[in-house]
Amino acid sequence: MRAIQVYEVGGPEVLQEAKVDEPRPCPGEAIVEVAASGVNFLDVYHREGRYSLPLPFTPGAEGAGTVVEVGPGVADVAVGDRVGWVEIPGTYAERAVVDSSRLVPLPDDIGFETAAAVLLQGMTAHYLVKDAYPVQGGDTVLVHAAAGGMGLLLTQLITHLGGRVIGTTSTTAKAELAKRAGAAEVILSSAVDDLAAEVRRLNGGQGLPVVFDGVGAHTFDASLASLRTRGHLVLFGAASGAVPPFDPIRLAHGGSLTLIRPSLGDFIADRSELLRRAADVFEWVRSKALEVTVTGRYALSEAAQAHSDLEARRTTGKLLVVPDAAAIGRREETQS
Repeated sequence: MRAIQVYEVGGPEVLQEAKVDEPRPCPGEAIVEVAASGVNFLDVYHREGRYSLPLPFTPGAEGAGTVVEVGPGVADVAVGDRVGWVEIPGTYAERAVVDSSRLVPLPDDIGFETAAAVLLQGMTAHYLVKDAYPVQGGDTVLVHAAAGGMGLLLTQLITHLGGRVIGTTSTTAKAELAKRAGAAEVILSSAVDDLAAEVRRLNGGQGLPVVFDGVGAHTFDASLASLRTRGHLVLFGAASGAVPPFDPIRLAHGGSLTLIRPSLGDFIADRSELLRRAADVFEWVRSKALEVTVTGRYALSEAAQAHSDLEARRTTGKLLVVPDAAAIGRREETQS
């Protein structure tokens, strides 16, 4: 079968299409024919070696498709089931092998592309606003990169929960997207000298209870400076690079601040929690509290371009790798 392989870590160019052996299921595993795979910064971290995986490996950690074979002892799914999954590498391929206990059955009204576009980021947004910092009605919240796939979902959810979003974006076009998602104010990060001062100005001179920061190195200092006394910085990503080591006394000097660096895996550790969060995300999609926007579809052979576009911040919304390249053409013809 066709799959993307990473033989050495590095830039997008290390994503190579190759012919590999068909996977076979071990006990407790299922083979899924991949219909769509979400493209996430987690994939970039794996490709760069920031989060190391044994070489060679197939990247992609979010997918949806149809179960075509199961191994001994599988009771959670059956052949023919429509499923999605997250945080298991190997989705940039025509078929993937997945621990059956980590597969999420898809409701009939949730399509493969929607599932592949929303599961990882949707469940991430879920634990961010429900657990890492429970957003309350009336909270004013800073969301960095508010027009990205993750930022758009966070902005919608915070607004749905009664919060007020101040977003940051890099362009005016992205600012309009963030506003359409519900952001009350949007700051063009390139147009201000002191981001934290602008955040406070937009909040009546006050700091914020929480900042959701998936950017990392470029925004960390401004995020801390934007918080009120006993505020919370939720650092959930590092799109601009890892935050350098710092002296924790900064948190005390900033007003007894707290910093959390959470990871989705710890919030879907057991199957019941995984299914509960996924069900909530699907219900939010169904009720239109979350609008899933797929803005780019790439064939397997175009995986490197998908990573380049994501890292260069040329995109908004969600990107997908679609193993069936012909399906991309059919959809484009339909849309035109």
